[in-house]
Amino acid sequence: MLAQQGILTEADGDCVAVERPDGSSAVFIICEHASRALPEKFGDLGLSIEALSSHIAWDPGALAVARKMSASLDATLVSQRFSRLIYDCNRPPESAGAMPETSEIYTIPGNQHLGEMDRQARTEALYIPFHDRIRSMLKKRAASGQENVIVTIHSFTPVYNGRQRAVELGILHDEDRWLADRILDAAAKAPLFHTERNQPYGPEDGVTHTLKLHGIANGLHNVMIEVRNDLIGDDVGQGVMADYLTGLLQSSLEA
Repeated sequence: MLAQQGILTEADGDCVAVERPDGSSAVFIICEHASRALPEKFGDLGLSIEALSSHIAWDPGALAVARKMSASLDATLVSQRFSRLIYDCNRPPESAGAMPETSEIYTIPGNQHLGEMDRQARTEALYIPFHDRIRSMLKKRAASGQENVIVTIHSFTPVYNGRQRAVELGILHDEDRWLADRILDAAAKAPLFHTERNQPYGPEDGVTHTLKLHGIANGLHNVMIEVRNDLIGDDVGQGVMADYLTGLLQSSLEA
């Protein structure tokens, strides 16, 4: 795993983090944009501290919410340990968004004019190990008779390209809408947050890659949850959101 293709050093460690690998819940949580850390060889990619702290580098609050949900549900949690600016693990290698040259108002100097060998090295060091780990864990769980339901946790900025977003909670799906429908029904009965289907993004934006790769391709029910990040900026907000989402999931799966 380490020092792959000159991207990660031994000091960087593994690109994948796994919590509760033997979780008893059917829910299998994935957090692709958990970290803003960069492998040491890349420095700051030519970006300011402000940019590297912002939502372009990671999903603020998403990992904290995912961890609280994992603890409440006794659910396995798999997260990516490096910033999506190096490789966005919710995008396939052929996508321009996998290693973005720009993000919102920012140009990313360290991602300009990457050659095919550079892109392949990042893919082999970050994308492939991340999804291989998920794939092998799901296969092992299935072999033991454990059910699997894929839930990915993300956050989004309240203002994007100067426009305010009213939605607070997005329940996203691709062609399999089974779990999303049930969560939306449950949210309508307990409307704590302004919740919408496939907002602020949808399948047409290319955000359902992980759902398709591990959920739809394997016949597993799946959903992507997007939380507006101003609601989960501290421990209290993260706890409230995690409790709410845990409740929605539990009632949806029981139904």
